[in-house]
Amino acid sequence: QGHLVESGGGLVQPGGSLTLSCVASGFIVDDYALAWWRQAPGQEREAVACISSTDDETFLPDFAEGRFTIWRENARNTVGLQMNKLKPGDSAIYYCVAGYSCGTADPDDYDYWGQGTQVTVSY
Repeated sequence: QGHLVESGGGLVQPGGSLTLSCVASGFIVDDYALAWWRQAPGQEREAVACISSTDDETFLPDFAEGRFTIWRENARNTVGLQMNKLKPGDSAIYYCVAGYSCGTADPDDYDYWGQGTQVTVSY
């Protein structure tokens, strides 16, 4: 059974930066696309960033382009998310996710989810 453990969340002021990390175990990370999703109170889960298993190609939605960067280190079973120029609207629980492909908008297509880490952007 796969496990994902996130770290790095917290409180940050608007315009600030945070780096999230996630360590995977129980499955072969190299074979999986790794992603970050988020969910704010009363809202649907939404994809934040994804990095493929084949060529490290990254996929980010418009709101994340230019502000967020995703990377992976298979040797350390790690995926990270650098978030810059944070806005109050970025406040949410951020989840580390592993699945077959980045090419899906359905969160239920992903196999493994972490417990999440809270990110709050506020003064």
